[in-house]
Amino acid sequence: MGEVPMGKGHEILQFTNHVVQGRWFSLFASFLIMAGAGATYLFGTYSKEIKASLGYDQTTLNLLGFFKDLGANVGVLSGLLAEVTPTWFVLLVGAAMNFSGYFMIWISVVGKVSKPKVWLMCMYICLGANSQNFANTGALVTSVRNFPESRGNMIGLLKGFTGLSGAIMTQLYLAVYGNDAKSLILLIAWLPAAISVVFVYTIREMRVVKQPNQLRIFYYCLGIAIVLALFLMVMTLVERAVSFSHAAYVGTAATACALLFLPLLVFVREELGVFNRKNLPIDPPPRVITEHPPTLEKEDKSIITSETKKCFWFNDIFLNKPERGEDYSILQALLSTDMLILFLATFCGLGTSLTAVDNLGQIGESLGYPTTTIKSFVSLLSIWNFFGRIFSGFVSEALLVKYKFPRTLMMTLVLLLSCIGLLLIAFPFSGSVYIASVIIGFSFGAQLPLLFSIISELFGLKYYSTLFNCGQLASPLGSYILNVKVTGPLYDREALKDLAKKGLTRSSVKELTCIGNQCYRQAFIILASVAFFGALSSLILVARTRKFYKSDIYKKFREQAEATEAELASTNNK
Repeated sequence: MGEVPMGKGHEILQFTNHVVQGRWFSLFASFLIMAGAGATYLFGTYSKEIKASLGYDQTTLNLLGFFKDLGANVGVLSGLLAEVTPTWFVLLVGAAMNFSGYFMIWISVVGKVSKPKVWLMCMYICLGANSQNFANTGALVTSVRNFPESRGNMIGLLKGFTGLSGAIMTQLYLAVYGNDAKSLILLIAWLPAAISVVFVYTIREMRVVKQPNQLRIFYYCLGIAIVLALFLMVMTLVERAVSFSHAAYVGTAATACALLFLPLLVFVREELGVFNRKNLPIDPPPRVITEHPPTLEKEDKSIITSETKKCFWFNDIFLNKPERGEDYSILQALLSTDMLILFLATFCGLGTSLTAVDNLGQIGESLGYPTTTIKSFVSLLSIWNFFGRIFSGFVSEALLVKYKFPRTLMMTLVLLLSCIGLLLIAFPFSGSVYIASVIIGFSFGAQLPLLFSIISELFGLKYYSTLFNCGQLASPLGSYILNVKVTGPLYDREALKDLAKKGLTRSSVKELTCIGNQCYRQAFIILASVAFFGALSSLILVARTRKFYKSDIYKKFREQAEATEAELASTNNK
């Protein structure tokens, strides 16, 4: 009688170990890490606290915004580190950087240390923002390699949770600290770091096994993520209209966390089926014998080898590149025409979008919206950022698989959509900022999964951790030129005009503020023109990759998964 419970206990222990060691639990941990890796999107919420506490003008604040974008998008270090160190080390380094950077910003804003120099604040925010690249590299790259045939869905989900991060953290800080934007900076410092530390050994690369219901599981996760996004959107709007008690904020945050953990139940159910199938005898699939072409004679091989050695190194980089979809070396990919066009489109698309995101708080202020409404803009942008990521991930994947619709063309359409949102800010009317927040958030979110997917498809997965980080380097460059050198000075010029009309000078006020429709008009006309140029440039890449996207780009990954499945089946039957 006593052996039965022991046997059941042993089986439960085996199943628990199977779940924790499996691909799906690793993916769940990646969801949580990515849900905490979007602190940079909350800059519009706490930037006014930095501006007011430290007495910055808009150009200085935009300089901070640039260094935030620089840190968030220059992920080459995390990519190169991932090539030579295990994933757990990459995640730990990111956690340490996240806490150090944002904690120093918090103690500076609340006055626990003397006012730091501007360059030091720039270093703090760059360090904190750069930590999200380590989360991206550790979680996203590993998940794409674990599910290569569903990379569009995978990237869409993971980046979608990052898009929701702003709204999730807003609910958490309201529940923990109350309506105190300075405490939001403290939450950003410790929470993402804690998540990475908890799951540091969970996320790792595993062998790919074909699972027939894999797509259905992703759609379950999509449904849960959409419910979470809708819940956050509704609660964001309700909180602006109704005064919530602290208990109500706690209930809202608890519900959001419950929805965030719901995919774990889906994954446990799937792992239960896999665990049960492991104990059943499986007939291995018939062995496929592939005829190989006759091998070269030794003399021929030596001739080819000697001739190859005579080639200069740059021939391999510029002339002897692999076919699209094969594994490029880092230099082959970075110096290719396809990557240069992607770089230009990213410069225009993400550069203009980041500029709009960083200035959203000041845009609302200049148009006379109250603080609560401005927070609604930021939350709406975060939520529709999520929908953009989900849309570009799942819809582009479905269109690619079913109709061979190229992802590069989807990028063109997204950039054209962003032009509309930028023009709504340049020529505002009643309620236009609400519409602009939705459009800019959606188009901004859609660009990242498309960029990451296109890089993985064109240049292979061997050096993906470095290449996708290099691919987004155009984003901070675009942000610096368009935000710091264009938008900030144009805003300050309009603000100085307002002061001159009142008979005041810059030294007469602590904070330089512009009020009126004219504050951002000229800047956003320029931004809309740049985004349109980016859309036109991306059409060149559409033409260059049209033949590639008409082929079966997932064929080799399907064959690898089937080979692994056959090997496991053969092992189980021994």
